[in-house]
Amino acid sequence: MICRRALISGRVQGVGYRYSTRRQAQLLGIVGWVQNLLDGRVEAVIQGDHDQLDLMVRWMHQGPLSAKVEAVALEEHPVQEFADFKIRR
Repeated sequence: MICRRALISGRVQGVGYRYSTRRQAQLLGIVGWVQNLLDGRVEAVIQGDHDQLDLMVRWMHQGPLSAKVEAVALEEHPVQEFADFKIRR
């Protein structure tokens, strides 16, 4: 099990990025959470196996159709006990 924190910048708020992220995570079997940050970025903690996270990170660089992702910064994060993938408010 691998866990990563992602900070996504660009036009990623007000375009359904969080909801699309949750949908993609659920399709891939990833657990964790996603939330908007006050500075306009989106933050996510994603947990799964190497292949799941690789696919998720690739998707995060694109996001939903109306998003314009400029960067996805990743860092290691401690593995946690998540039941599913949530949108934090």
